[in-house]
Amino acid sequence: MSNNRYAFFISITAALGGFLFGFDTAVISGAERAIQDVWQLDDWTHGLAIASALYGTVIGALFGGIPADRFGRKKSLLWIGLFYFISALGSAIAWDVGSFTAFRFLGGLGVGASSVVAPMYISEIAPAKNRGLLVALYQFNIVFGIVIAYISNFLIGTAELPEDWRWMLGVEAIPALIYSVMIFRIPESPRWLISKFNNQKEARAILTRTDPEGVEEAIRLAIEEENQVKSNGSFGILFSKKYLSSTFLAILIAFFNQVSGINAIIYFAPRVFEMAGISTESALISTIGIGVINLIGTFLGLYLIDRVGRKILMYIGSFGYIISLSLMAYNFLGPGIPTFWLPIFVFGFILSHAIGQGSVIWVFISEMFPNEFRAYGQSLGSFTHWIMAALIANVFPFFANSFGPGYIFSFFAVMMFIQLLWVRFKMPETKGRSLEEIQKDLHQHYVQ
Repeated sequence: MSNNRYAFFISITAALGGFLFGFDTAVISGAERAIQDVWQLDDWTHGLAIASALYGTVIGALFGGIPADRFGRKKSLLWIGLFYFISALGSAIAWDVGSFTAFRFLGGLGVGASSVVAPMYISEIAPAKNRGLLVALYQFNIVFGIVIAYISNFLIGTAELPEDWRWMLGVEAIPALIYSVMIFRIPESPRWLISKFNNQKEARAILTRTDPEGVEEAIRLAIEEENQVKSNGSFGILFSKKYLSSTFLAILIAFFNQVSGINAIIYFAPRVFEMAGISTESALISTIGIGVINLIGTFLGLYLIDRVGRKILMYIGSFGYIISLSLMAYNFLGPGIPTFWLPIFVFGFILSHAIGQGSVIWVFISEMFPNEFRAYGQSLGSFTHWIMAALIANVFPFFANSFGPGYIFSFFAVMMFIQLLWVRFKMPETKGRSLEEIQKDLHQHYVQ
């Protein structure tokens, strides 16, 4: 296997955690109405049950960096796969809302930890010249998982199976098992081996296969960084004066990702379409369209991220968000707009997300911190992302039913204007640079 193919194989294997992430996140959209009916849940209880996976994701994101730092990236990825597997089977056989919530919470732990460990692992093993592409494979797999989940929901939902929502949730066990087996074929992170054990021999052997042109430079810079950065083994170092700028960059990109409203659409797309007067079957078909557009946009983002850079994609996404969200809000608040326009506006929103924030977020967070405590930094960025996602998913049904979606989409549009200002004045460009070089640049230009 050639070096490029080997690096791609390792990256795509780790990134398959993103497929399970996307599938797990989107599959609930086809089951959530049935779950509310089966156990006769009010809006708040229903929102809590659906958001339970997201609350698990918050915990998994916050603490996922600890086992990755202590036991290694590879072992952590394996446990993530097993969490997905158990969660899928348990959610399918849940006997009441309590057991359903518990199993979905377990899957959420896997999602949260995956969003920490997989992008971090890929960033530490990939060559600088195409690190953006390889890390963004994680996002591609998230989107691919969403598409497959929507298609699976449609096929199962139209097959007239008894308690079809159980089949929708249980089918995830198959890819989860495949992913867990494939993890045995990938190596440990070379930068983790250096930062924890100073194991230059094994790290060099791995990098020789994944980045032969930059192996010596990568090891030299990793050792140099290791000598300069001495972690206290806790989250506290992220808030020290030296690294505070990096920390806030990671937190803010994650915060803006969620106040775009992306998870409100992914989780509740059929409900949003139905509130606009679109039939249930057409709503399910439209959600498949969301997945396809997301996939196309992600392909475009993957192609561009190492060519035009992270900031240009964020500009494209920000402008697209503002326009599409404003049109979505006007569709609900304005007079006499035909309902068929709403899916088109939503597709524009999804395309903007896929090219911009969706392609950039996990790459950017993984580039913000030194090797020694990248696990903690990745955890903090992912935690911010998921606590916001959980809150929005939990309150969306209540606010949508109480005030209507138009005002919610207006709020999201305002937040994306603020994101545009942040990209213009605060966000650094990182394309084409080694992880260690990025740190030097951040400290020179962004730490006051």
